[in-house]
Amino acid sequence: MFITFEGPEGSGKSTQIPVLADFLRQRGYSVLTTREPGGTEIGEQIRGVIHDLKNTAMHPRTETLLYQAARAQIVEQVIRPHLAAGGIVLCDRYADSTIAYQGYGHQQNLDEVRRLVGYATEGLNPDVTLLLDLEVETGLGRKTDGEWNRLDAYAVEFHQRVRGGYHQLALEEPQRWVTIDASQTPEAVAEIICKNVIARL
Repeated sequence: MFITFEGPEGSGKSTQIPVLADFLRQRGYSVLTTREPGGTEIGEQIRGVIHDLKNTAMHPRTETLLYQAARAQIVEQVIRPHLAAGGIVLCDRYADSTIAYQGYGHQQNLDEVRRLVGYATEGLNPDVTLLLDLEVETGLGRKTDGEWNRLDAYAVEFHQRVRGGYHQLALEEPQRWVTIDASQTPEAVAEIICKNVIARL
């Protein structure tokens, strides 16, 4: 099973993934956790370029293409092999992030962005996508304590378009998406996640 975590900045994805991974491993599942962009040596190098605060001149198309390069690498090198071996993959962000951020956030042509995503993933879609939903200002406020990158520094209006994009994606595929109120305590969010995932398994 391929499970992805999505959400606005500061929604708690990196907090919840290890919790779910431990929960599943205790039940005998082979679990791989990874992240986008990154998860491979090549992907981590690309992540550094995308997130570097010095790269303010980066065009949205450049940003979009770099994400697809990192994604193509992790799909072939990490995600597909683990799924083929019968394991569960938990990924911190995936293709839906590109639709939400580079599509809705940057207001690029959604059809073109989707085509690029399809090329990068060769049609590999998640079985379940957990959307940790949170008010934009709350999430950005949480981020001040951790990694602050080039995308975090975009205007609040950009992040509001991203959140709206996530809501639209969840409406389009309700069978895949599980929307969770991420303003709850981490323990409450974790309980909802684990119940939803074990029910699917």
